[in-house]
Amino acid sequence: MIKRRNTKSVNIGNVTIGGNNPIAIQSMTNVSSRDENALIEQIDNLRSAGCQIVRIAIPDMEAAETLARIRRRTDMPLVADIHFDYRLAIEAIKSGADKIRINPGNIGDAAKIQAVVNEAKAAGIPIRVGVNSGSLEKDIMERYQGVSAEGLAESALRNLMLIEDMGYDDLVVSIKSSDVVMNYNAHLILSEKTNHPLHIGITEAGTVRRGKVKSAVGIGSLLINGIGDTVRVSLTADPVEEVLFAKEILESMGLRESKFDLVSCPTCGRTEVDLRSLAEEVESRLLALDDGVLPLGSKIAVMGCVVNGPGEAREADYGIAGGKGKGIIISKGEVVKTAPESELVDELMNLILENNQNL
Repeated sequence: MIKRRNTKSVNIGNVTIGGNNPIAIQSMTNVSSRDENALIEQIDNLRSAGCQIVRIAIPDMEAAETLARIRRRTDMPLVADIHFDYRLAIEAIKSGADKIRINPGNIGDAAKIQAVVNEAKAAGIPIRVGVNSGSLEKDIMERYQGVSAEGLAESALRNLMLIEDMGYDDLVVSIKSSDVVMNYNAHLILSEKTNHPLHIGITEAGTVRRGKVKSAVGIGSLLINGIGDTVRVSLTADPVEEVLFAKEILESMGLRESKFDLVSCPTCGRTEVDLRSLAEEVESRLLALDDGVLPLGSKIAVMGCVVNGPGEAREADYGIAGGKGKGIIISKGEVVKTAPESELVDELMNLILENNQNL
């Protein structure tokens, strides 16, 4: 059981993060922020995938005006991503943003930041203070001789304190690096010095193939340490991919209930069935089941030999243990049937459906 760090609760539209609330999944639109229909379509797709908070870049006033129309068409919590122009932040708040993301260091002088803070306070919405490797202040860069974990944490704390001193503490903080180890160390430092909710991720992680690995290691290591209240997987891909993989990370760590937990062995020279095909077919057919057919978190084992197979399958709710061209079907630790390899998946699925038809 992962013990999460104690952070403040913050409301982002109809989603509450921090405290004892579940870790929320966030993503960001990548269609034009001025294309109302494209934005709505993408937001709907993200919602269907399991996204709970969506961030939208607001590069100009036209995008801010589009946000107001988007707000009237969806109840999805919307975060306005602002850089450089404080007036865009103010307009986005007026347009109905549920949270704004700013880097105070590139917004301008204290008076401009104060104007944004005043507007957010009046609207009752949180501010996410975002710091990343490319936005560190000059004096911090000089002190640490470049980008460092210590510098990222110091910059975040400085900007949090700046807004707190302006009379507002409804804040979320994020510090992101594409360097997994630096990202990890920076969060360890920061989490010891603030109780504001943390939005975590590995920025600019890369393509689906490489970015998933960096994100799994970088995000997973923080979650194991109880760090993280919202999460985004940053991939050079359709944002839906980000959401689906974020769900996988949370499910694999027991931080979110999964539809099922599929356990299958890696194969070896003892394997005497086409285990890869069996496992892939079982996974595909389990995913196709309607919600509620199988209790959440059910463990399904697909094993390929007589050495570890029967034991592993018996520990699952349902399982297959393959032999020479055939296999056994196991339910709740008991062998219920032997079947030819060609019939194993059908028999397993029939058993699952029979046992859960009254759920």
